[in-house]
Formats: sequence, C-alpha cells, structure tokens
Amino acid sequence: MKLSKFGEKFTSHSGILSLMDDLGNALADNDHMIMMGGGNPAHIPAAEEVFRHRLQSIVDSPANFTRFIGTYDPPAGDQSFCRDLAAFLKRQFGWKLTESNICLTHGSQTAFFMLFNMLGGQTSSGQHRRIQLPLAPEYIGYSDCGITEDFFAAARPDIETIDAHTFKYRVNFDNLAVNDDTAALCVSRPTNPTGNVLTDREIEKLDSLTRQHDIPFIIDGAYGLPFPELIFTEAAPYWDEHIILCLSLSKLGLPALRTGIIIASEEVIQAISSMNAIISLSPNSAGCLLVNKMVADDSIIHLSKTVIRPWYEERLKFATKEFRKQLGDLPWAMHKPEGAMFLWLWFKDLPITSLELYERLKQRGVLVVSGHYFFPGINDDWQHKNECLRVTYTRDQETVGKGIAIIAEEVRKAYSEQ
Repeated sequence: MKLSKFGEKFTSHSGILSLMDDLGNALADNDHMIMMGGGNPAHIPAAEEVFRHRLQSIVDSPANFTRFIGTYDPPAGDQSFCRDLAAFLKRQFGWKLTESNICLTHGSQTAFFMLFNMLGGQTSSGQHRRIQLPLAPEYIGYSDCGITEDFFAAARPDIETIDAHTFKYRVNFDNLAVNDDTAALCVSRPTNPTGNVLTDREIEKLDSLTRQHDIPFIIDGAYGLPFPELIFTEAAPYWDEHIILCLSLSKLGLPALRTGIIIASEEVIQAISSMNAIISLSPNSAGCLLVNKMVADDSIIHLSKTVIRPWYEERLKFATKEFRKQLGDLPWAMHKPEGAMFLWLWFKDLPITSLELYERLKQRGVLVVSGHYFFPGINDDWQHKNECLRVTYTRDQETVGKGIAIIAEEVRKAYSEQ
C-alpha cells in the first residue's frame, strides 16, 4: 500500500497510540495487572446513577429517544444544548456569549486536531507556524496532532521546590519565545500529566502576551472549570472572545459518548463547524441530551462539587500518603497535586530511564506511563524528561497501595544498581 505523507504520519508510531495499545493489551491479557497508567475516568456509582436515571427518561420519551439515536444535528452540534450552555455560563460567570460562541466535536482529541491544524503548520504564503506550549510536560495527546512536522515549540518550566519531596512547575516567562512563527499558545488547566494548575496570574500574563501578538490563547479545561471541577486549589474560570476554551464531558464520567465543547469567537466557531461538516457531517448528540437538563438547572455544578471532586480528593489523599511512606528518603519528589487524576513523580538522577522503569514495572504487573512522552516541543537531551512517571490513583485503596509498594521496590532497586 502506497501512503501519502499524511498516511505515513498518522499510521506510524505515536505516544498516544503506544499508551492506548498498552492499556488495551494489558486489560485483555492480564486480569491481574494493576492499572495505574490510563486516563479513563473512574466509575463513580453516585454519578453513574444520575446518568442512568437521565438515560431512562430519554428512553421513556419517544421524541427524545428519536433525537438520541436518529437525527443529525447541525455541524455546530445540538443547538438547544449550546443555548442552555451559553445561558449557564452567563449565570455562573457573567460571560457575554450566545450559542454562536459554542461548537461541539467528537471529543476533545478531535477538537485539538482541528484547532491545531487550522492555526498551525504551513500557511498559503509558505510560512511555517507552530503551536507554542508555555511549559512542558504537557498532554501526550497533543504530540502527534500536527499534520506537518516540527509542529510544537515548548519552554522548560521553572521548578519551584516546595519541600523535600514536593515541587511545582511554573511558566518561565523569560524563556517563553513568542514571535511571527507562533500560531497560538495552548495550556491544559489542570495539566495532564502533572496535576499542575496554572495560577490566575500566569493565565492573565499569557492572555496579555497573546493579545500583544494577536494570536489565540487555547485553554484545555477537560479536567477543570466549570465541570468536572477536578481542581484542588484556588483558580478562577477564564474566558473572553480572544480565548478558545475547550471542555469535555469525558471526565465528568462519560468518555464513551465522545463530546468535546469549544467556546470561542463566532469566527472560530464557524470555522470549526465547517470542518465538522466536512470531516464527520455533524457531532453526535448523545452526550448533550444526557446532560442538557443538568446544565439548564445548574445541577451539573452540584454533581461536580459534591460527588465527583470529593471522590477523587479522597483517593488522592490516600495515594500521596502512601507514596511518602513507601518512597521514604529516596531522591524523589511529587508535583504538587492541584488537579486532574494523576500524580507526577520525579526520580532525581535516576540510573535508568523512565521508559526502562516502566518496562520493569509492567513485568511486575503494574502499568504506569513513562514521563518522556509528555514533552512535545522540547527536543534537547534534558535529563529531567527521562526521570518522571505519570501515575493514576483512582483504583481502590488496596489495589493502589499494592501498586505503590511495587513502584517503590523497583525504584529502590534501580538506585541500588548505581
């Protein structure tokens, strides 16, 4: 089979493909594998009961059931949902927007593929423009989204030491290079993989910088505000027509329904709607119908604050305590866990690479993610890239405790080999 450049790029090895393959194969081949690597949201019984009740009400209504399975939406998605969401955002935050500022996609990954390639890459005048990540590590799913090569630029962060075993990444504005080749800035908040939440001040400075250069500022809020609100520190939601805010229903607990949400200027929304029409006719409406009433009556906020966030917080506290106990006085540190559903571990001067550590842990029946995947745009030999792991803490305490003990054993063994 002869492939185009596009075909060659998107059928070759990628970090996100490797991650998803490993997760799927581990589940299929080993019932006893301790899964501490994936980003699948937890199955929270109280949340799933809410969704089950809502789904039943749709099934019981002939009109809603027909919409659920048998009607194409316009390319921007279900307009009743977009209207209700616009009204919700006005009530909650005072944002000046209408349904014309909202578009739906087949999940956030699709949204970023369209946004990144709409803005970055080769222009008609022959200029090559990049998506700038103000700091890395950043989300693994961005890395291979660009149709062209050399698609991302990123800056090393400042690393703030909080205590002997806790640190935090901060944007290094002195090293943040924004120029004529910069198509847009993009941050996830909270950040996958580290759980970092950029401060309101950092967001404001990045917004000011993008305004100076007249480029978009993309904020990936899949784990953040206003839902599912997996933020464990002070942070304010942020949007105006200059910002492209991306939300998702996945981390609310509905990943299979693949519902991404873009909130932006009418110009951006019209462009994404056009791409939706060409690529997939229209986004699906299942997720919208399931949560529409929850948006209309604001109960989605109650679900996020009183059910989803506390569920993750409880497991986060257990996991951080266990890591501190098991890793003890080894040369390790954890990124301050401020949001999302991951812990980011840094093993300073690790004698083996994080990928080798990942392989050793997989042989022991614990699946994590090697940190080297999460540095798109940083192409130098920075040792830090090979000293980190991303760990998911959402399983039950017995399983997580067992996994953490094995991680500690293998890390201790690696250091003893020096």
